[in-house]
Amino acid sequence: MDVPKNFILKNATIIDVENGTSFKGAIEVNHGHIQSVFVEDSDLPQGTETINVEGKYIIPGLIDMHCHIREDFAGHFVASGVTTVRNTAGNVFQLKKLIESPIDAPTPRVYSADRMIDGPPGLWGPTSYGNFVTDDPVEGRREVQRQKDAGAQFIKVYGWISKEVMEAVVSEADKLGLEVSCDLIHSSQINALDAAKLGVKWFEHASGFIQAIYPDWYPLAEQEIWDEIDWERPDKKKIKDLCMHMIQYNVNLCPTLTIFDQIVQMPSYWHPSNAVTETVDREGGLKDLWLTMSKKDMVEAWKKQLGSQIQFIKYIAKIYHELGGTVVTGTDTPGGVWTWPGMALHRELELFVEIGFTEMEAIQAATIKAAKSIHMKDIGVIKEGTIADMVILNQNPLEDIQHTRDIDRIIKGGRMYTQEEILGRIPTKEYLDREQEKFLAEYEKMSV
Repeated sequence: MDVPKNFILKNATIIDVENGTSFKGAIEVNHGHIQSVFVEDSDLPQGTETINVEGKYIIPGLIDMHCHIREDFAGHFVASGVTTVRNTAGNVFQLKKLIESPIDAPTPRVYSADRMIDGPPGLWGPTSYGNFVTDDPVEGRREVQRQKDAGAQFIKVYGWISKEVMEAVVSEADKLGLEVSCDLIHSSQINALDAAKLGVKWFEHASGFIQAIYPDWYPLAEQEIWDEIDWERPDKKKIKDLCMHMIQYNVNLCPTLTIFDQIVQMPSYWHPSNAVTETVDREGGLKDLWLTMSKKDMVEAWKKQLGSQIQFIKYIAKIYHELGGTVVTGTDTPGGVWTWPGMALHRELELFVEIGFTEMEAIQAATIKAAKSIHMKDIGVIKEGTIADMVILNQNPLEDIQHTRDIDRIIKGGRMYTQEEILGRIPTKEYLDREQEKFLAEYEKMSV
């Protein structure tokens, strides 16, 4: 939209996630930042273009705290109101263009890890999808140093890492000012409490908690061990006791409820019909991937290994939140089946409310709490001096969390967009193929 760099949005209902309230007022945006926030009936500056958004609701730009972004669907996030993403493993060299994009670009801000550090033989086979696989603590330390030099903003370790390598990785990361995240869903060697004691700060998928309660269990355990656990009615006392221990280490949880929920629903699944999902379906790439992942034999394996855990993950997220711990929203897009980029975060918000968060608490988990957890104080809140990342909604999200999907416009770094404008800028397949070839040629020379 042709909107100046300095403008005022007036007559909006502003969702104040910092104070947990809402109020009628106005917001002045100037060169990418929020210059002023006014309560209703305040005198507004003269000579500044004013946009009347009577009847609209404004929330901070949303944050997806667990995804795997690529350039081909980066715009889908912002079109969905997700203005920042935490990329939980990828290749920071390949993401350089996105990471360094202008403040007002129609792609999300990217806070990223590099490749995951795993133990042999690598969870995903010989190539392990580019992960770094080692059982040598010295190699683990060197890899942390390399990732820091490459531009990684945090380190992520994976399910088959040994305790010795994890300890070395955390120690080295701490020296370099980096936090460590872990995905322990498949781990048979380390549980969440072990990792917390070593200094790991992030638990993706709320993983490792079940192993801490049932030490003999992990997804590849024998059936008789699975049968000893009541998956439909988790032991809430054991979960609470564990959460009380974990909270002492000030760790953060990103439960990614939506991926478990989609698996449980298969062959049905959550599929809102809107401009974002229709664009993804029409382009075909992600849809083809998800169809491949949805074949009957794979669905049965997904349902047993991951879907069965959903009640535990829900209770862990709920109880940890009730105890005062940090629980944030993430989706695992596009790794989870039918997790539409950007739009899946709205399903995550719905699931947060279903497990007991209020609408305000769910929005806070996707904005101010998410931003604080990654030490980004200039996003996640509508406040003077912060970056002007906002979503203008047609309906009140505090009355029904599904209203976060009813998007009127998006403001990214002070620039106002419609969904159609953003989706119209999605790169072509030809362009993406050329960029991939260039990346592979350059990356091969780096001998990483």
